Amino acid sequence: MPTHATKAAAISGKETTVPLLPCVSADETLEFYQALGFVVTYQMTRPYLYLALRWSNIDLHFGKGAKNLDPSEENSGGCLVMVDAVEPYHRAFTDALRAKYGKVLATGRPRITRFRPGQSRFSLVDPTGNNIIFIQRDEPEDLEYGGSAQLTGLAKAIDNARILREFKNDDKAAARALDIGLARYEAEAPVEDRVRALAARMELAVAQGDATTGRALKQQLQALPLSEDARSQLSDELKAAERLEEWLAQTQPPEPAPSKRTGPPRRPR
Repeated sequence: MPTHATKAAAISGKETTVPLLPCVSADETLEFYQALGFVVTYQMTRPYLYLALRWSNIDLHFGKGAKNLDPSEENSGGCLVMVDAVEPYHRAFTDALRAKYGKVLATGRPRITRFRPGQSRFSLVDPTGNNIIFIQRDEPEDLEYGGSAQLTGLAKAIDNARILREFKNDDKAAARALDIGLARYEAEAPVEDRVRALAARMELAVAQGDATTGRALKQQLQALPLSEDARSQLSDELKAAERLEEWLAQTQPPEPAPSKRTGPPRRPR
């Protein structure tokens, strides 16, 4: 009879977890993930749907979604991909999308969410509404929704907006948090916090396609008295809107469509 030690020794500790996600359109799913650089390792649509894709050491499998699944809700399924640094992954996927489509898919569905310096995660949202979330391993485990308890006034509103923007992908709520914070605390806040709040709000205006609000915020920012030292320290935040505009605007000619391969698909291992 096997002992406990024998059973434990049979467990290698080299398990591999592969998410099985819902899919409402095989063609749209394949197009998006192949545009990102994933390769198809298995493909079957009859007698039932099953897709397997791989990029680097990331495997994603897909089966038929439920009849009542609504992709527009964007909570169909998903997985977390833990990495040492997220920025190289975001850059690789951005470059791949530009090569395929001539632009980055930043709005609608499918899309890739934007990335700011210092951010610890981003998401890929596929045609079915699955979220593939890339997360930096050293990301803080605790989030203080509403803003850090160690902060007050406008600084706390800025922190709350950051969490809503980066962890919930809720630009509308983040913009509202900053608007409320500015209305309540702008008059008494240090000029540095006012600059940070206005710069963050301007970046959100760009993300939401609100050019009128963006221009008004830019004028407010330019009118604030800010020392050269402070301007240097806040340079990343001051350039956030400009970087986003560049990221959205950069284009390149799309790559030619690859020829279709024939032959039987490979079975997943």
